[in-house]
Amino acid sequence: MLPGRDGGRTTPGTATIDKPHIAGGPARHNEAMASRAFRSAPVDGFRLTFDRFGTPGGGAVVLLHGWPGTRHDYRDLVPILTAADDDLDVVVPDLRGFGGSDKHAVSVNHFYSASAQAASVVALIRELGLTEVVLAGYDVGSRVAQSVARMHPDLARALVLSPPLPGAGDRVLAPQAQGEFWYQAFHQLPLSAELLDGNADAVREYLRHFWSHWSGPGFELSSDALDALVSDYALPGAFCASIAWFRAGAGTITQSLTELPPERAIKIHTPTEVLWPGHDPLFPPQWADRLDDYFTDVRLHMAERAGHFVPLESPEQFAGLVLSRVRSGPA
Repeated sequence: MLPGRDGGRTTPGTATIDKPHIAGGPARHNEAMASRAFRSAPVDGFRLTFDRFGTPGGGAVVLLHGWPGTRHDYRDLVPILTAADDDLDVVVPDLRGFGGSDKHAVSVNHFYSASAQAASVVALIRELGLTEVVLAGYDVGSRVAQSVARMHPDLARALVLSPPLPGAGDRVLAPQAQGEFWYQAFHQLPLSAELLDGNADAVREYLRHFWSHWSGPGFELSSDALDALVSDYALPGAFCASIAWFRAGAGTITQSLTELPPERAIKIHTPTEVLWPGHDPLFPPQWADRLDDYFTDVRLHMAERAGHFVPLESPEQFAGLVLSRVRSGPA
C-alpha cells in the first residue's frame, strides 16, 4: 500500500504521477509541491512528509536535503530527472525535524541522530516497496545516506553524494575551518534557540547569511525561495527542530573528531559517485583526498563552479550522476 495524502491510504497502481513542471518560481513551486505531499507511517513517532514524482515501480531514486533547507532543495533537479527518463520513481522527503515532517521535543541523541534519521528513510523506502534504490544527498542528507548504506548495505544500489564525506579528520580544527564551522558550536547553546526560534526576521537574516556565504559564484537564492524557507524555519519550534541534528552530535566537527581510522572504520561498499563542489567554504576540494579510505567503490567528480548547495547550483551534473547510476543496472 502507498501512503496517501494527509495520512490516508491509496491502492498502489501503475498510473504515472504528475511531473513537476511548475511555473511561478520557488514559492509557487513549494505551494504546488505541498499540495501533493504525502505522509509516511510513523517511525519512533515521526511521520515524514514527502513528494513522489514519475512512475511508481520505475527506477527508484530517493533525494535527501541539507541544512538549512528542505525537500524543495531538489526543485530544479527533479524536473531534469523526470524529463530525461519517464520511467523513474523519484521520492523526496523532508527529514525528521524539517519542512513538513514531524518535529518533536524529545531526546535529540535518540531521535535526531544520523542513525535515527536513517531509520525513517529506510522505513519509507520499505513502505513504498522501493528496490534497487539510487540514494542521493548533500549536507545532512549526505550523512544520512551514508548511515543507510552502512546500516543496510543491500538497500541501495548506488549512492550519489556531495559533502560532507569522511576523511576530514582533525583538519576541521584548522583556524580557517573553525572560522566556517562556528555555527555548529553556536547551535549547542540554548541562546541560539532563544534568539532565533519563532522569530521570522532573525531567521530570515540567519538563513540569508548561510545561503549567501556558502554559495558559489553566480548563484543567488531568490527572495521567493528565501521566503519559502523562512515560512518553514520560522514556525514556533521549527528552528529548534532543525538544529537537533547538530545537538545530537551529527555535525561535521563532532563526526570528524570521532571518526575512526580507516583500518577500524566500517567502510561503505555501495558504489558511490561523489560530486565535490569547487567553491564550498566548508569543504575544500583538498578534503576529498581520503575517500578511498572509507569507500571501497568510489568515483570523484568536481562541480567546479558550485558552492555548498550542489543540487541547486549544479542540478544538471548532479542529475547526470543519478541517471548514470539508475541506468547502470543492478550492482
